[in-house]
Amino acid sequence: MTKQNLSITELSRAYASGELNPRSLILSLREQALAESDYNVWIHLLSEQELEPFLTNLEKKDAKSLPLYGVPFAIKDNIDLKNIPTTAACPDFSYTPDKSATVVELLISAGAIPLGKTNMDQFATGLVGTRSPYGQGKNAFNPDYASGGSSSGSAIATSLAQVSFALGTDTAGSGRVPAAFNNLIGHKPTKGVFSSTGLVPACRTLDCISVFALTAHDAAIIFDIAAQYDASDAYCRPNHYANKSRYFSGEAPAEFIFGVPEKLDFQGNSECEAMFNKAVAALESIGGKALAFNFDNFSKAAKLLYEGPWVAERWLATKDVKLESMLPVIQTIIGGGNKAGATDAFAAQYKLADFKRLCDEQMAQFDFVLTPTTPTIYTRAEIDEKPIERNSILGTYTNFMNLLDYTATAVPVGQTSAKVYWGVTLFSNAFSDINLLNIASAMQNIFALPLGTTDHAFTHTSQGVQAAQGAAAQGIAAPKDTIDVAVCGAHLEGQPLNWQLSERGATLKQSVKSSAHYKLWALSDGKRPGMQRVKTGGDHIEMEIWTMPSENFGTFVTGIPAPLGIGKVELENGAWVSGFICDAYGLQGAKDVTEYKGWRAWLANA
Repeated sequence: MTKQNLSITELSRAYASGELNPRSLILSLREQALAESDYNVWIHLLSEQELEPFLTNLEKKDAKSLPLYGVPFAIKDNIDLKNIPTTAACPDFSYTPDKSATVVELLISAGAIPLGKTNMDQFATGLVGTRSPYGQGKNAFNPDYASGGSSSGSAIATSLAQVSFALGTDTAGSGRVPAAFNNLIGHKPTKGVFSSTGLVPACRTLDCISVFALTAHDAAIIFDIAAQYDASDAYCRPNHYANKSRYFSGEAPAEFIFGVPEKLDFQGNSECEAMFNKAVAALESIGGKALAFNFDNFSKAAKLLYEGPWVAERWLATKDVKLESMLPVIQTIIGGGNKAGATDAFAAQYKLADFKRLCDEQMAQFDFVLTPTTPTIYTRAEIDEKPIERNSILGTYTNFMNLLDYTATAVPVGQTSAKVYWGVTLFSNAFSDINLLNIASAMQNIFALPLGTTDHAFTHTSQGVQAAQGAAAQGIAAPKDTIDVAVCGAHLEGQPLNWQLSERGATLKQSVKSSAHYKLWALSDGKRPGMQRVKTGGDHIEMEIWTMPSENFGTFVTGIPAPLGIGKVELENGAWVSGFICDAYGLQGAKDVTEYKGWRAWLANA
């Protein structure tokens, strides 16, 4: 039987055309979930009675006003859903919240319907999906293989087309590893942009609620709805204005630079290595330039997560749970978490600060970095043989991400001979979520893999999430972290006011010339030039372009005295950049020095 295409775009179309209605779809998906119970997806699948309030409430709403109208989703069972038990896969820990997690509330308010609470590695401690008293998660494509974890059920449910998307969590890779193994997009948001209110903590300082989606486009829609500031969460951070779905285009930039670690570990898996190389080639085919770099600092930072005092956070989060209530492997990991002392914690923080500085310096070379999501894949039997060692191997390229405050998107790139999917991860600095999702969408278009386990083909979108009203749909690029400023006088390198640029972190990008449509004037004070755009009598004026952090641009502009200001200046190559211009009234008493073609030349002859 062909399963329903549950991508958000297609589901919205089917509702609008009358082909589907939410009630019939949700109830049929519940029956499907029951029929597929062997995958051990659910800890609590909502009953028809429990679903009824959501369906009744939705039927009172205007479908056009709700971006997730009737969209089914799953919730990892360490995230609260009102009046439904939260277990974190530990029956003795179970409690029933009287309020949903903030992110869950936001999604339901947008029209989404929760189908239930999903299975997971107990207390979100694992990357394998096999550490649950509710049964081992089974890979959606080959049940003999690990589903990945800890967000196992959320990934399986999405891949099996039981839901359109699912919430997981990602402290060390739990939202990316299962995505890689189950042919999904797994987006780990910037730390703190999704509220953690209503989340059972694993490591509270590092935890992220994450998204499993069929497409990067769907992930961008969900991201925008969920990324709302929550003052009740001390670790929540406001999202950046340029990191919104209005800038989702589904396209990669025309040119970009991505980092690739010089040495990669595939644990001898030649299939995974070949797929990674294919991913590199795919990015190069759409304008990317790969730069190899030393990955040691990232790897060293990753080891701090489980070899350092951050394990104490896991112990703290579960200190009221009897150790014997936990699975033996979880007891081993968490049980010794209270042994680290205060000095150990501070020493580890010092090491992390060093790694963060070094890694950020390397990241400055790239638009993003490409790594495997995992070195290899394992059967569930292989995980059972060496549960801690092989779990650790799966975290090789994921464990450092939240420690270093980066955002990441897992993208599937192919299938192994065992029919299990595998993928790569794109990561970059905090608040680069939409940029990464654009690249991920471009990769999905290249690889054209089916949606989850279904026969439905990936459909590329080049339109922004907000359709014709979206900035991306109008060809407006997302603002960058830096701004190029063209200068022509006292701000040139070596000139008296250049410090106003350098002290704001600006760096010289290149020396350029304006188009031939400008006159250069020495203003009446004799200290500053003014450029005037003219129809005739102009010339090419020597200029410099300085690249400045966007956050410092406002104070720079504020300090520019009249009659000068910042406008758009045309360069010799036809490009337009922000640069110095002069109001016409300021040219009274000024001297035309255009013949010198530059301020330095005028000063040398004045």
